[in-house]
Amino acid sequence: MAIASLVSGIVCCLPPLGLVFGLIALPQIRKKNQTGKGLAVTGIVLSSLACLLIVAGLVSGAVGEAWRGFQKGVDEAARSSSAFSLRTGQCYNVDGDLEALTSEVEVVDCARPHEGEVTGGFKITEFTKWPGETALDDIATERCADIGNAYALDSWAFPEEVYDFYYMPSPDSWRVGDRTVTCAFIVDGGETMKESLRADKATLDADQLHFLTTMNRIDDVLAEEPEDDADEDLDANTAWARKVHDVVAAASRGLGTHSWPAASTTEVQALAKELDASAKEWDELARSADADVFWDRYDVAYDGTFWDAEAKARATLKLAATSPSTESPDAGPSA
Repeated sequence: MAIASLVSGIVCCLPPLGLVFGLIALPQIRKKNQTGKGLAVTGIVLSSLACLLIVAGLVSGAVGEAWRGFQKGVDEAARSSSAFSLRTGQCYNVDGDLEALTSEVEVVDCARPHEGEVTGGFKITEFTKWPGETALDDIATERCADIGNAYALDSWAFPEEVYDFYYMPSPDSWRVGDRTVTCAFIVDGGETMKESLRADKATLDADQLHFLTTMNRIDDVLAEEPEDDADEDLDANTAWARKVHDVVAAASRGLGTHSWPAASTTEVQALAKELDASAKEWDELARSADADVFWDRYDVAYDGTFWDAEAKARATLKLAATSPSTESPDAGPSA
């Protein structure tokens, strides 16, 4: 009992118990002529002092302030984590350089201004030994671009100042088994994102998802235009034009086979007709016999006739209805 009194007196949250143990121990020690009186007296003194401090703290409000500080610390600890432990869909701010290889980040509500948003991640499986930053950069750049595009399907709603970024293993973390790449969107130039950029299966309804996956294939194939122009490689350019024709025609069919809400049916059907007309222009471009003919038909095919129709259909589906680029509707995340 004397030992229990001493220990309870030392442990700050148990002083009343230590006082009780000490007061019980002293009579037993005297009655049985046992040792331990010093321990019991010390426990009583420590417990009494602790009880007085607690009472004084309650009267002055210091205990409440300390408890609030403790709660705040727990809350901040819960919201702060390594960039490598972030989950898809989480938004965060960084204390320091956004592009630091490793940094502490603060997870925040995506409805609040934030500097980063996690789009997903993957594990490196191609190497058993540290391959070097260049090799990891190449893999992360390609895969995070794909992950970002799938995370933000509505490219028309994508801000120009936002771009792809990733956190990858360092040589030190690799040695202890770290193989995770975390992909994210971050802002440039000291700006912040005001809301989540997520537009995927988790946030879109079935009609929005079908529309975007159908129309985004056109953006993807347009981005595959050969680096060499028709004067240098006519065959590559006409082959690309044929591929665009096939994708545009397939998009028209994809829109036509889906059952749309009544409010969207008319505009989507009008878009499908415009896509059919555009497919004919791309067919003509693909049949170009020489570079001069190709260039004569290029602007007509590329400008198309369906951008305005797409904007009207998007509006009925509650998607972004203003293209962020005057040159092309594709202004999605950039690697």
